[in-house]
Amino acid sequence: MAKEDGQINIVSQGSRFEGKITSSGSLRVDGQVNGDIALSGDLVIGMSGEITGNIDAQAVTVSGKITGNLNVKNKLVLEPKARIKGDIRASKLVIDEGAVFDGKCEMSGEKKPDQKSELFR
Repeated sequence: MAKEDGQINIVSQGSRFEGKITSSGSLRVDGQVNGDIALSGDLVIGMSGEITGNIDAQAVTVSGKITGNLNVKNKLVLEPKARIKGDIRASKLVIDEGAVFDGKCEMSGEKKPDQKSELFR
């Protein structure tokens, strides 16, 4: 299956989705998602968005709520109303004043051969 560039999926406000979401594109969540999300693209969680599940994406911007672990290959931005309960692995992290993050964070991604991360086990 060929990757479709520019593909944007939306879970709109008032909508509720249960199950795993996978996409070669990007996703915006303004509703509720109960399940894991795996994207080749970016994820945006609007102020009314709520996710319960683990997330794997290129870049993530959060204005809503997440309960679960995040694996972000590039930059994670927590905007002022963001609420995250879970562990984070990201190359770059921006936390705006007012955002709440409760969990562990790993940014380097570099481990010695004998080192093992406790994150995501």
